[in-house]
Amino acid sequence: MIKFFKNFSKDEDGAVTVDWVVLTAAVVGLGVAGVASVNNGITGLASAIGSEMSGTTVTDLGTLGQ
Repeated sequence: MIKFFKNFSKDEDGAVTVDWVVLTAAVVGLGVAGVASVNNGITGLASAIGSEMSGTTVTDLGTLGQ
């Protein structure tokens, strides 16, 4: 039984998996934080573009200059 615990304490196969899980969670967290930080600016910009586009008219190329 003691030999089992010694071998178990020396085994590091799962440590690499834990490292990758932590790194992946950090990358996902940074991505979510980045999206959250620019969300208000993008929403305001989209609203301004929508307002500007709603006040425009489309002209046929054949009627230009008349």
